[in-house]
This record gives sequence, C-alpha cells and structure tokens, in this order.
Amino acid sequence: MKLEKILERLNSIDKNNFIKVIDNIISQNPKNIKEIDKILSSADKGLKSVDSQNVTKVFSLIEKEFFEYLKCEFQDTSSQLDILVDILIKDGNCIMKQDWFSRLYDNEIKHIKTKIKHTNQEFQNEKSDISDDRKRDYRIYKACLNTAYKNDLENNRDAKITSDELSIILTLSNELDLSQEEVKLINYSILPIKKLDIMEVINNLKNIGVIFYSKKENTIFVADEMVRLLRKLRNKEVADKFLRRTLRLLREPVVNQISRKHNIDRNLSYLEKIEEIINEGVSFKGLLMNDIYKKDANLTEKKKALNELCEKKLNIDNLRGSTLDGKIDNLIAYFENVEKDENINISFDGFEKLLTELNTSLPKLNTQIRKQFEIQDEFVLKAELLLDYNIKPRDILDLIAKDDFKKFIQKNDIKQRGDDTLNTLEHYKDAENLYLENYDKVAYRDLNTLKENGISVKESELGIKFEELTRTIFSELGFNVDEDLRKSLNTKKDLIDILIHLDNGDVIIVECKTSKEKGYNKFSTVSRQLKSYKSVTEKNGIRVSKILLIAPEFSDDFITDCEMNFELNLSLLTASGLSKILDAFKDSKYTEFPHVLFRDVVINEDRIIKALSK
Repeated sequence: MKLEKILERLNSIDKNNFIKVIDNIISQNPKNIKEIDKILSSADKGLKSVDSQNVTKVFSLIEKEFFEYLKCEFQDTSSQLDILVDILIKDGNCIMKQDWFSRLYDNEIKHIKTKIKHTNQEFQNEKSDISDDRKRDYRIYKACLNTAYKNDLENNRDAKITSDELSIILTLSNELDLSQEEVKLINYSILPIKKLDIMEVINNLKNIGVIFYSKKENTIFVADEMVRLLRKLRNKEVADKFLRRTLRLLREPVVNQISRKHNIDRNLSYLEKIEEIINEGVSFKGLLMNDIYKKDANLTEKKKALNELCEKKLNIDNLRGSTLDGKIDNLIAYFENVEKDENINISFDGFEKLLTELNTSLPKLNTQIRKQFEIQDEFVLKAELLLDYNIKPRDILDLIAKDDFKKFIQKNDIKQRGDDTLNTLEHYKDAENLYLENYDKVAYRDLNTLKENGISVKESELGIKFEELTRTIFSELGFNVDEDLRKSLNTKKDLIDILIHLDNGDVIIVECKTSKEKGYNKFSTVSRQLKSYKSVTEKNGIRVSKILLIAPEFSDDFITDCEMNFELNLSLLTASGLSKILDAFKDSKYTEFPHVLFRDVVINEDRIIKALSK
C-alpha cells in the first residue's frame, strides 16, 4: 500500500512517530531543504498539519537521508532485527494483523533454530553436499564474526558488534558471495536469539518510523516506499516476485546449478527449489553475474545469454548497457520502475474479471496465493485487496503452473500463439477503462509510458483520444454532454470540443489541450479560440455559464493571464485533477456532479474531493 493511502487511513496518533522521525531529518537541513520549505510554507503547525499527499512528497525528498538514518538505527539494534526486516519486505506482508505478525515472528525464530541445527550437522558431515570450498567460506566468515562479537569480553565489556565491525563483516559476506539466509544462519549460530514480546517488537519498529500500527484496526502497515528502502538495506535488489519471474524462465539444470552452490536440497522439485532460492535470499545480481552460466562461459557468452533472457523470455526490448554489470543494473532499475508504477497493464475491471475466471477454472489458486504471499484474508482473489498488497495481474499469472495455465487459456478462448502471459493480459485489457486509468499520460502525449502500460496508439490520434476520454469522464460525472447541440453550433472555423448542457438551459464549454511540455503556456492563442466559441454559442441564444480548460498542467504565466481575464469566466483543471475528482465522485453520495464546485480560476481538486466526501 502506498504511503499516501496509509496516511489517509490512520489517525494523528498512529502517524506521530513517523512524523517525528521526518521532522528530525528536516531539522538537519537535508539536501532538498528548499523544496521541503516550499511544501511546508503554508503549514501553521509544521509537518503535522500537512495533508497526506504533501507528507508523501516530503518523504520522497528525504529518502536518501532516511536510508542513512535507517542504517544507523539497524546497526545500533540487536541483530535479531534481521528476522523482522525479512518479514517486512516479503511480498504480501505490507498489511498484517498483530496476531498474524506474531505468528510469522514465532515461525521465523523456530525456522532459524531448526536450520542452524541442520547446517551445523551438514558442516560436520564429511559426506554432505556442501563443497569443501563452501565449507571454507563458512569457516572464514564464522571465525571473523566470532572474533568481532567476543573480543569485547577480553576487555571486560559486554559482547557486541560495533558499526565498524559490522561494516567489515558485511563486506566479507559479499566477497564470499554468501546469501542472506546463509549469513543469517551463521550469525545466529554465534549470536543468541532472544524472543521478544510482540508489542515490544511492534513498538521498536514504530518508534523508528519503519511501520505504522493502528490500534483501532489492530493492524500493521508497511508503506511500499518503506519496503523498497528496507530491501535496499538488506542488499536485496528486487522484490521476490521479480526474482521468481526470472527463475521460472530458467531451465531446470540451471536451477539445479544455483541450488548446489547455495546448499539447497537437490531432492526438491523444480518449483520448490525456486522457492528455496528465494527464501535463501540469494542475490539477484549475483545470479545474473555468475550463477546462471556454464562454469567456463566467457564474458561475450554471458552477455548473449542475458540478452536472450531479457528479450525473448522477459519480453524487455533493447535493455541498455554495454557491460554485463550495466545490463544487470538496468534490469534491476526496470523491475523497480514496474513496482513503483501504479498502472497494472490492464484495467481494474479487467483484473476483476481475470480473477473471477481464474477462481472458476483453478479453485486451488486462492489457497496458493494466500500461502505464497502469506495473506491473512480467507478469500484473496479480489483486485482491490491484491493491489493494496502491490500484487498485480502479472504477479498472479507468474504463480500458475504451466499445465494449469494452458488449460485456463483453452477454456477461456485466449489466443494460444505467442507468449501465454502477454496474450492473457491482452485478453483482459478492457481498452476503454485502461485508457481512463492512463488519462493523464494521454494528456502529456507520453507514448512510451502508454506503450509500457499496454496501450498502442499513434501520436496523431492522441488529441482526439483525449477529447473522447474527457467526454466520457464528464458523462460519468452525471453531466448532459450534448453532442447534437455541439455539432449544430460548430462551424468550419469554430470546433468546440465538449458542450455540457445544464438543467437551466445554460452550457459549459470544455476545451481539451494535450502537451508534451511541462506547463501549458499558449494563452493568447487559446483565449482567442474560446472567445470565438463563446460568441458563436451566445449568437444562438444560449448563455455560456462557464468555460473549462483541461490540460496536463499550466505554467505560472498562463495562470496569471487567466486571473487577469474577466470576460471568459475561465477555469483551469489538470487532467490528473479531473481523474481524481471522478474517483471521488464514484465513492460519493451524488448522482450528478454539483457544477458550482467549478468556481475557481485554478480548480483545486483536493477542495472538491473534500466537498464530495461530506
């Protein structure tokens, strides 16, 4: 769940610790302090009185400083935090009831203790599958960790690992190519595990601003933005779901090769090995740098294999990077952007339909998804719920076994030639709703993002498409979009985009403008155009109550010119603002949008949204 959505859901007490941490960082003059001051300038009581949207903006401006703060906090805390962090960053754990979190915590401790015992036995066993080289790596790391932890005892001080020692230990683990899980098991074979009361655990995390805890709902929330920071802290480059997607595209011998290197039971099935590789915390970058290739593969062969994986299997065209390292970094960046993107490549309604038909065809899928993502709810195949957990259609399809997927495709008349996943997403796209969900991208004429989000459109068609979508939005707001009247008024010279007929006989003229540039700034041109539209309409005996101009955004100069113009009664509204108003309207008690709310020169969608919610 996005930070903004969590903040809107919680009361001021629940948000207090997080706000305190941010306030403290701001007081230390972070890099983006000027931009932060601009946001806070209108706030009487500092960050506490700022709305959720602007708190989120402030957090994005101090992310680097927050990350450094987290590093210090985690170094000063017991290394048991490894357990907690691993729980928090796991897909599906961003929303948890207290009892569920407690269960995960208990299970993790039991699991670690069992694995430590097993690993120690394997280490002592001469016939174990662990190679002599790997045993040597374990022995070196364990000896260094033991020294770092116990050297304080010689000086009559409590045993602990200092931040300097921790830095060296982390470097050593990276150089030895130890997985996250391997490091954790060795750590806890030396450092004692003390089980804490669950409320103590929650309060510790809450106090450092990592989680939110709602007493009213008895629920823990971890913002998507925080999950990414925590993952970075754990040197985990991508979310588990993207690692799973990549691993499932590898042949079984390659998966076996990875399993051998990281001491994973080779008697497990193909899919079980993949899940164990994920659970072991194996580095995504390490996999793509070394683990997926033949032992004697040269650099050229590695680059060729990686290109093939990205282009033919992951369907990522033209992955940039001249070096192997550069290509992998760009792949990580690609997955990071996919995760941040709120668009899901199909419409919301299309997602709902997909889940409904999956549930009908594959009755065991609900249980599988629950188990895979550790979600507490009984029935999870609901679009809104899954999106709150940042689980998208592609993530669901990635979990379906090949045979089951083939049966589903055949049963639902989905195209069978080409890539099964892409064909399925295309089948459930629901083009009109998908366009509406990408309304602001159409306004910005952002062809690349539209393509990434599953929309194929020519640039020459974007202007007309923007008008069509805007017409649809006003219709859904309950307005009488009068096409017959518009067509009767239009001339060769004057072509009104949209005409809204009010109950009293007056009309609202709506003009739509797309622009690639950051701020729309063609006032003289558009004002002449709108004056002409108004004149034509009034000559036909129809009063123009209001003129609305919809564009991606407006420059400061354009806004000033509008404010100085009293003739047109012109109001400005951004495309994203109109989209947000529609969402709020759908959730409101109104059946028709009260047009009197369009009264300001620059329409503030937040004010309108608040009015609709009353």
